[in-house]
Amino acid sequence: MKTELIIRSSSADIDFALLKDGKLNELHKESNQNKFSVGDVFYAKIKKILPSLNAAFVDVGYEKDAFLHYHDLGPQLLSLQNFQSRLTTGKQKDFTLNNIRLEKDIDKNGKIESILKTGQSLLVQIVKEPISTKGPRISSELSIAGRFMVLVPFSDRVSVSQKIEDTKEKERLKRLVKSIKPKGFGIILRTVASGKKVAELDKDLETSLKRWYAMCKEVKTAQPRAKVLSELNRASSILRDIFNDSFTSIVTNNELLYISLKEYISRIDPKKESIVNLYESDVPIFEHFGIERQIKGAFGRTVSMAKGAYLVIEHTEALHVIDVNSGNRSGKGSSQADAAFEVNMVAATEIARQLQLRDMGGIIVVDFIDMQNADHRKQLFEHLRTQMEFDRTKHKILPPSKFGLIQITRQRVRPVMEITTTEPNPNLNGQVEAPIVLIDKIEHVLEQVIQSNKCPNGIVLHVHPFIAAYINQGFPSLKQTWFLKYKKWIKVLPRDAYQYLEFRFLDKRQK
Repeated sequence: MKTELIIRSSSADIDFALLKDGKLNELHKESNQNKFSVGDVFYAKIKKILPSLNAAFVDVGYEKDAFLHYHDLGPQLLSLQNFQSRLTTGKQKDFTLNNIRLEKDIDKNGKIESILKTGQSLLVQIVKEPISTKGPRISSELSIAGRFMVLVPFSDRVSVSQKIEDTKEKERLKRLVKSIKPKGFGIILRTVASGKKVAELDKDLETSLKRWYAMCKEVKTAQPRAKVLSELNRASSILRDIFNDSFTSIVTNNELLYISLKEYISRIDPKKESIVNLYESDVPIFEHFGIERQIKGAFGRTVSMAKGAYLVIEHTEALHVIDVNSGNRSGKGSSQADAAFEVNMVAATEIARQLQLRDMGGIIVVDFIDMQNADHRKQLFEHLRTQMEFDRTKHKILPPSKFGLIQITRQRVRPVMEITTTEPNPNLNGQVEAPIVLIDKIEHVLEQVIQSNKCPNGIVLHVHPFIAAYINQGFPSLKQTWFLKYKKWIKVLPRDAYQYLEFRFLDKRQK
């Protein structure tokens, strides 16, 4: 698999497009206005205690107070409070935890009013960004994510990612980490730590410790609602989480970002430094790499798939609903059951991609085409699970219900990515799908026409003159590309009477 990261920088936002084998798989946006990212640590103030919910509202500087439940306090809250108090009073000169006496864990079934008081200051970390009308979700169990490990203060536990299944590798990693682990810190080894040497792990640990020391220094003089530790910029955090040998290219149009990325890659993998490139063409970077076209085709209410099948994606406040449709797909050469199974398998692959691309969280309900065959239902479920293994976000997939629905829960830590893909109708009032995806739609229909042999005497595409000109232009033209692909010559006939987005395939002898 070939992985590329394309980064577009503008004055206000930075967009990150992750491509796998040329296909858009993830899209992220970093805005200068977003000051509450997952992983940020704030020196906050308790605003209100809610005994009925066993929770508290906390002021972190956002227009809506953050929500802190008792179960998100962390077992070592008392140790954190003690350390924080010593930092703010200047008694704690050493930022290591070598001489810190760990307090007793708080009661798992305790009451928040016995632990926290209104007006009290507390270090908290963002675990869920503000979504819709809700403020951020926070935790006082702090953690600092590195490339190979997560550093957990006031803990002594060493654990390994469950995705590392090799027992010997798990034991090796635990043994290495225990030899370098500083006192007072727990460590969670990430999946990418598999196979790494102790020198690489130690380097990553040192980087995380430096971030911890920097945070402690900020806390000493911090005012309430101040951010004392920032998560890495989105580019670095993406690379930290997913960078591997499959990466073949990292391209950005921002020179400063290019320099910082080159430095970051040189630290984590010096051999890969050359894949970082600066884009300097006058053609917009997303247009050059075909990303704009993919965005238009992937973020609409309707998402086209191979051979005329399509998805309909609806977003509600409570959940997301995905409907799978076969469209006017030809079932030639196969039974209805086999055709439904084939469409469902293609849809499962696309749905796994859509969940990552749109960063859909919460409850997702998928209505696949009905299948009577039990083996088909089982294969579909396993295929969907396999495709979702590439998703880094925590999720759970339930087997098909008696109504044929598959339910998915996916961790929701930031708002869903929504991009308007419709444009003003050039012929009438209202909105239409983006004309840029019209060509993809024409090709889907062309495939069906060829498969069903609906035009035995020759295929003629009747289309608006503007679209006809686009299909005929260049070398090789789109028409010539279709000929090489389908071994059929398609005649393109401009029709003045057609509306801009109207097209029709007819037999050569038809008028």
